[in-house]
Amino acid sequence: MYPLLLKPAVKDYLWGGTRLKTEYKYETEKDIAAEAWVLSCHKDGADTVTNGDLAGKTLSEVIELWGDKAIGKKAAEFPYFPLLIKLIDAKDRLSVQVHPDDEYALKNEGEFGKTEMWYVVDCDEGAELIYGFNREVSKEELEQRIKDNTLPEICNYVPVHKGDVFFISAGTLHAIGAGILIAEVQQNSNTTYRVSDYGRLGADGKPRPLHIEKALEVTSRTEPKVPYGNVGEIRQEKYGTVRKLASCNLFTAELLTLDGETELSLSDSFISLLVLDGELNLRWNGGSISAKKGGSIFIPADFEVKISGKAEILYSRV
Repeated sequence: MYPLLLKPAVKDYLWGGTRLKTEYKYETEKDIAAEAWVLSCHKDGADTVTNGDLAGKTLSEVIELWGDKAIGKKAAEFPYFPLLIKLIDAKDRLSVQVHPDDEYALKNEGEFGKTEMWYVVDCDEGAELIYGFNREVSKEELEQRIKDNTLPEICNYVPVHKGDVFFISAGTLHAIGAGILIAEVQQNSNTTYRVSDYGRLGADGKPRPLHIEKALEVTSRTEPKVPYGNVGEIRQEKYGTVRKLASCNLFTAELLTLDGETELSLSDSFISLLVLDGELNLRWNGGSISAKKGGSIFIPADFEVKISGKAEILYSRV
């Protein structure tokens, strides 16, 4: 086993921009690069290994080859690879949507639900997003407001700033606004229920489908209960700082501001490193790789590495 440098799957959803192509150098023949799935074993877009003897294989194929020892006992407790990590460039606003929890999704969609975390990498001045409701609402009122197009009146609109954090539990109504670049750590699921898409037309010239009945069944109709925005305890280390972004039974995410050198290893989980800015060098007994802005690295469980450089890194694990 060895650390893997990954080439992400890139998605061209109609609301996306071009920053993932121009700034992060992700390769795609598409004009739009809305999302880069920087850690993915999902059937809708698995990453490809670009270094070492296994270059050209998908991450899914490598993990199948290496077995559970590569992902660690925590990840092995899940029926399939547990995480999906993305960079999202929202040039235009995303649909108002909600994700189901595991129980509902497994019963109705054949995959797990989706709890996720957003870290705002960058945003335009005045950008905002929807995060839950501004008060508690009944199911009947929510349904009526969807029908008569007054849903915005009860949504919690939040002005966003670079560095803000949002924990989006399954069932939370949400929508990323225009002009926001987000790093997202989520369950390995692609199930989304659209509540409103502002009447937009898809690539086929038709309105994109809504999923109102399912959304009404799974949406939590309360104000957000988890602190959001400029949150997250920061601790000082010799090699830089570590900011806690999210921690739950599904994943842990931290922002590592590296200015020096440190060792990394976890006995019970793999590690995902996403370079948000700067450059790092990763060394192990037998090799090394470098990663610039946009670089995504999978470190197997119980594998010791040293990282050095000056970089801002999204550090994720289960």
